[in-house]
Amino acid sequence: MQETPTHTLGRQALAGSQMLLVAFGALVLMPLITGLDPNVALFTAGAGTLLFQIVTRGQIPVFLASSFAFIAPIIAAQQRFGLAETMGALMAAGVLYVLLAAAVRAKGTGFIDRVLPPVVIAPVIMVIGLSLAPVAVNMAMGKSGDGAEQLIPYADALVISLLSLAVTVAVAVLARGLLRLVPIIAGVIAGYVLSFAYGVVDTTSVAEAAWLAVPSFTAPAFDWRAILFMLPVAIAPAIEHIGDVLAISSVTREDYLKRPGLHRTLLGDGLATTLAAGMGGPPNTTYSEVTGAVMLTRNFNPRVMTWAAGFAIALAFIGKFGAALQTIPVPVMGGILCLLFGSIAVVGLNTLIRHQVDLSIARNLAVVAVTLVFGIGGLVIGRGQYSLEGIALCSIVAVGMNLVLPGSEHWGRGDAA
Repeated sequence: MQETPTHTLGRQALAGSQMLLVAFGALVLMPLITGLDPNVALFTAGAGTLLFQIVTRGQIPVFLASSFAFIAPIIAAQQRFGLAETMGALMAAGVLYVLLAAAVRAKGTGFIDRVLPPVVIAPVIMVIGLSLAPVAVNMAMGKSGDGAEQLIPYADALVISLLSLAVTVAVAVLARGLLRLVPIIAGVIAGYVLSFAYGVVDTTSVAEAAWLAVPSFTAPAFDWRAILFMLPVAIAPAIEHIGDVLAISSVTREDYLKRPGLHRTLLGDGLATTLAAGMGGPPNTTYSEVTGAVMLTRNFNPRVMTWAAGFAIALAFIGKFGAALQTIPVPVMGGILCLLFGSIAVVGLNTLIRHQVDLSIARNLAVVAVTLVFGIGGLVIGRGQYSLEGIALCSIVAVGMNLVLPGSEHWGRGDAA
């Protein structure tokens, strides 16, 4: 029996809802951690995905949403400069993507290989995960992310966070099919139910919220100090983006680096980030969880992501939904983040192993070692608002050392420095 257009659209819509479900947990966790509006994040994720599809001519089945690489910089920037200035700085980071896309178009993908080889990519990704470890642990113990305030009693928080973590791990390891791709949602549900039993969930805001409401969009403001603080951070999610494009290329057996081209994917990501920040949302990046769902379902049709984007935009206007998300207790998120942030670090470690980076070569050892210590140790160069630290500092250091130290073409196993 031949499928009618209605049947085809129905299947695409169902698949799109599944893709959004897979991305949903990480999508809303990022704004909840950084104090941004989850409804705005939903809207900008959908709008950013649609913009990405336009730029890439609808050829790649990917979904764009909140980037974890920006968590620590967004928290720090808001404390130093304010929310509007932070959004302006994130818009500038998106523009940097656009400039990087122009460089790739002019110089080719070899330009990326020289500037961002695995010996640079891996330690930066590891720093993203490990530098955020204290935030996860503090939240798991019922504290604010910086550890300054005890929000929920320690004993209660520990039980809730450990259950959330245990359920997340169990689903990720033991579940089958699509259920295996939504461990975050499973962990949130389990932790939320237990939180109700402990009486630490306040649903007053949900009762007061309207069913339909326009998300709380925020206009950006531009401060050159905030921009200089944020720009170096963009190197890390650019690295993450390239890895995700390679991953989806492997899954679909299409070379997206050539068609539509890495310059177009970077441009789409950059414009999506600029759009998101211009409305008060977190910067966008391609989601590896969705790539896993594409691989599992074997649904390579990019139109599925159009439906996922549409559903995300629709959810953004349900006021009670956003209010409910913001009632998720801190320990629930903390327990899950213990796994997520650690997983990011493991991705970096796996990058070293997969590309057989030879750490017995002195230059490779130096690049990785210094990047890790500077990033995780919290080295600060400069003072006050004119300082460089964390992910921004280690990204610049890794790129600079790789370009300056002799033997930059020899990072693989068996090469001599």
